Amino acid sequence: MTLKDLLAHWMETTYHKAVSRFPERKPAFETPSGITLPPLLVPEDPDPDYPDKLGFAGEYPYTRGVQPTMYRGRLWTMRQYAGYATAEESNARYRYLLAQGQTGLSVAFDLPTQIGYDADHPLAAGEVGKVGVSISSLDDMETLFRGIPLDKVSTSMTINAPASILLAMYVAVAKKQGVEPRKLRGTVQNDILKEYIARGTYIFPPAPSMRLITDLFAYCEREIPRWNTISISGYHIREAGSTAVQEVAFTLADGIAYVQAALDAGLEVDKFARQLSFFFNAHNNFLEEVAKFRAARRLWANIMRERFGAQDPKAWRLRFHTQTGGSTLTAQQPENNIVRVTIQALSAVLGGTQSLHTNSMDEALWLPTEKSVRTALRTQQIIAHESGVADTIDPLAGSYLIEYLTDEIEHRALEYIRKIDEMGGALQAIERGYIQGEIQEAAYRYQQAVERGEQVVVGLNAFQVEEDLGDLDRLRVDPAIEEGQRARLAALRRRRDPRKVAALLSQVEAAARGDAPLLPLFITCVENDVTLGEITGVLRDVWGEYQPPAAF
Repeated sequence: MTLKDLLAHWMETTYHKAVSRFPERKPAFETPSGITLPPLLVPEDPDPDYPDKLGFAGEYPYTRGVQPTMYRGRLWTMRQYAGYATAEESNARYRYLLAQGQTGLSVAFDLPTQIGYDADHPLAAGEVGKVGVSISSLDDMETLFRGIPLDKVSTSMTINAPASILLAMYVAVAKKQGVEPRKLRGTVQNDILKEYIARGTYIFPPAPSMRLITDLFAYCEREIPRWNTISISGYHIREAGSTAVQEVAFTLADGIAYVQAALDAGLEVDKFARQLSFFFNAHNNFLEEVAKFRAARRLWANIMRERFGAQDPKAWRLRFHTQTGGSTLTAQQPENNIVRVTIQALSAVLGGTQSLHTNSMDEALWLPTEKSVRTALRTQQIIAHESGVADTIDPLAGSYLIEYLTDEIEHRALEYIRKIDEMGGALQAIERGYIQGEIQEAAYRYQQAVERGEQVVVGLNAFQVEEDLGDLDRLRVDPAIEEGQRARLAALRRRRDPRKVAALLSQVEAAARGDAPLLPLFITCVENDVTLGEITGVLRDVWGEYQPPAAF
């Protein structure tokens, strides 16, 4: 069959089946000059590699997108990562963003919550509500989502070590709203390997951490089939200084480790793999970033089909969220960050992302204000509705340079994956410090290039100006919120049934020492006002804490 024949077959089958179920956003897509934009284009000249390397949207190897109609059918989910201070203040920010046209929520938790401490724990002092919202109990979670119907929004939660407990709270809030868990849509990050590699908010050693992850996989497969059980994250690997190739390689190596852990736990690949998702960074080199997303999709499809023998096409798809690069933002001339974010966001859209967060211009200085967050959201909306790039599928496909970069990133990432396989897998490579060392070397090379002026960063090492940032709006977190959180926790502890709490914590201890499912028990615990810190405290006592290998 010729390429034109293959295109006609795709149009008659995959494409029209998708359009009949979910009509496209417009009856016709045209440029301002009245030129019709076809759904998808293929080369005029014969290309024997095309079917295997590019294919068609919604079909293996998914290089051109995971959905048959991509953004012609539905735009990406627009999420602005938000959360600070108290649940009340964060709830107000979420409702503001939804009113401004945001289509999904993305929750930032403060550091004590991320590492499993209640707001009144001594180690939480000075950190409550600073880099995210403080959540210690079901009361906090209920307040966070007050007035937001959980069956109507998709919620992403950036939480890792205690992800199961925060998901338990989310399920409990939904039940209070009268929403069945099966109707919930969203994601928990739940990616502990990248915490060991790059981010550092781990609690438990690898074995129990992986048990928590696969336990969550199993629960969601049964009870929350529309939930993404993990967001395998390259974002933080890139923020730590990796290259684009390393971001793809190390992220997919982590993904391989999670799939293998789930198989070892007795789960079926064609069931749990449909609920896996990924999280990537969008950096400044526009063309490389577009190619990176396409290469990652093709690599993962091959890994799932050939390495793990998945039969369900939904288990082959790499679906991903993107955030623009926080480490690329400068405190100098912060307005320039709007341009950086626009370029990065455009690369994510042209690369086929399923959801997107755009950073605010002032994030190198402080938590973003409402105005700067609105500008970041408007950036996505302008790309979606004014640029025209969402009106056809994979518009840069066939560019000599894009296809060259896609191939090169795939080949180089595969070489890294082979090296990691030879070491015994991602966890062993982490324990040996290999992945961390490769990232550190890449970060060092980049920093040297910046300091020598070989890599220009506008406003930082070139085109500087004298400036006064005093006239910029600033968001301040009131230190008094910590006292308020402590007081609320004290009141909760007084009004609950202490004997029931003690009994439930004993059950958690017994389950942790054995092999019983944990997430259903966590739901029961939080519904009876057992706190995040109390549950993780028991798990710490049973499992201990992770100690990273010494580095010299």
